[in-house]
Parts: sequence; C-alpha cells; structure tokens
Amino acid sequence: MTTTDNKVYGVTGSAGFLGSHLVDMLLARGGRVIGIDNLAYGRVENFAHHEGNPNFEFHKVDVCDAPATEALLRQCDVIIHLAAHKIPRYASALKTLEVNGQGAHNVLEAARKRHEDGLPVRVVLASTSDVYGKSPNLPFAESDNLVLGPSHVPRWAYATSKLYEEHLTFAYSDEYGFPTVLMRFFGSYGPRHHLSWWGGPQSVFISAILKGETISIHGDGLQTRTFTFVEDTVRGICACVDAQTEGCEVFNIGAASGEIAIVDFGRLVHRLTREAFPELDISAEAPLVFVPYASFSKRPYEDVRRRVPDITKSRDMLGFEAQVSLEEGLRRTIAWHRPALEQHMAQQGQAEG
Repeated sequence: MTTTDNKVYGVTGSAGFLGSHLVDMLLARGGRVIGIDNLAYGRVENFAHHEGNPNFEFHKVDVCDAPATEALLRQCDVIIHLAAHKIPRYASALKTLEVNGQGAHNVLEAARKRHEDGLPVRVVLASTSDVYGKSPNLPFAESDNLVLGPSHVPRWAYATSKLYEEHLTFAYSDEYGFPTVLMRFFGSYGPRHHLSWWGGPQSVFISAILKGETISIHGDGLQTRTFTFVEDTVRGICACVDAQTEGCEVFNIGAASGEIAIVDFGRLVHRLTREAFPELDISAEAPLVFVPYASFSKRPYEDVRRRVPDITKSRDMLGFEAQVSLEEGLRRTIAWHRPALEQHMAQQGQAEG
C-alpha cells in the first residue's frame, strides 16, 4: 500500500491490541506515528517489526502523566486515544474510573492547547458499546438512550467512566471548537489480543482448549455479543480519522451480523480450535463449566444481556462495514494464538525456574 500522508498521528495505548494494529495501518498509509503506552498490558513486541522506521517513535508514558502526555500529543495533527482500563471484573473499579477519566482529560487538554496555538488538531477517542448498558432498543443506535445499572454494581464502573469521557469530549468540542469523534466498539478480537480475560472471552477460551482445561462460561451463558475482527475495527478507526466531520460525532464500530450467545461462542471456538490442530488430543465435546457471577465479585454483578450495533450511521457517513466473518476471524486468531501461548508459557517456566 503506497500513499502520501503528511500527518503526524498520536496513538495512546499504541503497544496494545488495537493500538499496535492501528500503528501498522497508519504507517502503511505513509503517516508519522508517535506512540504512547505505559506497557501495563501492551507489549513492545507488538510493533517490533517497525524498529528502525523513521516514521515511528515510541514513548513509555502513562496517559495519566499530564505533562509528558501533553508534550508528546501537542506535536500531533490527529490524536487517537485508545488507552484505557477495562471492566473491573477482577481488578479495581477505582482504577477504572481514575485512569479513564484522567487519561481522557489529559488527551483533550493537549488538543485544546494545540488548537489555541493555531495548529490543526482532530481527536478520535475510543468509547465502548458498554455505554448502551441495559437498553431494550436493539440494535443499538448512536442516538438511543443509555440505560446503565445501579451504582452499587461495580461492573458498571467501566461504562460510567466511558460515558464520562463521552460527555467530556462533547464539552471540549463545544467549548473550544476542534473536531472530535467517539467510537463505540463492539467485541473486537484477533491476533495480538491479551492472553487473559483482558483480551476477551475468545482469548481465555482458546487457551483453555489448547491446555486441556475446562471452558469457563460466566452466568448462564445466554448473554449475547457481536464480535468484530481487529482488521475491521482498525479500518473503522481510520474511517473516523479521515471523516470530514465537525463538532463531535459518535459512531458504532462493529459487525452488523453475527450476534451469538456466549455458550454457543464457546462451542464454536472449541470446534474451530479442534479443526485447526487435529494432531492435538482435544475432546470431541466442549468441556463447558458455568461460573456464577458471585464467585468473582464482592458486590452484586450484572452483565449486558445483548449487544448488537446499528451500523446505519457508520455505513452512511463513513462508508464503513465489517467484512470478516466470525468463523474466518476466529480461524486466523486461533492460528496466531497457539504459538503466542506456547511462547508465553515457556517464558513463565523460565521465570519460575
């Protein structure tokens, strides 16, 4: 792919799953990329193939470090904010709220200062389909009401933090006049996902199957998700970067089809993993184990029952539609996952030894 792109892009969370794939695509377009990541969950190996590329520079910086973040992002024509702390299923709701709120504030402040210097700037921020919460309107449209659960359920801390980011982004765009875009992602998965629940259910399902362990299904497994292959998600991000929009816009970035119950998703991942590696002794039936929410949450826990995007706006305004089917995307993910897991386990063994 040969293009001319004279823009400088700032990418927070650049060493992570989505961030590293986005770095690949932006560099392929001919842009210059300044990557920021604190490496809490990202890995420099994700962009090691860009070592020596004069158009890419990486800085180990926490997005909550305001001076360092602003100094780097004020150099950028386009700022793409992907760094985040996710759902506090096993971790800290406090950290989720603090990191996401402070990180978005620092990014928007950098954009404000660049804008006041008279320099062009556009900010594209990652939100989440979680903000739709318990909305009964399906598929979810960007203009729908957002229905979150009660504050005593920590599961909603992530959606609340992202909803705050959305309001903050609208407010900055209204107050200071630079263009912004919010992206509500739906179930991104693919190569380079984190090898834990942080990477999504497909990640832990594949690992469990390859290691001969049971597949943990939270709750009754009837909650549904719509999964989007990383290649499509990153195309959607770039469409948001390139869109000729003013003010603040919100777009769903996800696959229009492929809604699937998690219990059926577990069975699908099991079948495809077994087909991919016939030489392994993988059981004919998926060894599912249902795990009650109470077993991993001190306070009551709720899950979003269904999550399906209305893609009308992103299709009409961005020209974006997901193209990779769920089975194709999972096959590509499974092929990547096995050597990545083997390398991870070998490194763990060396560290313990």
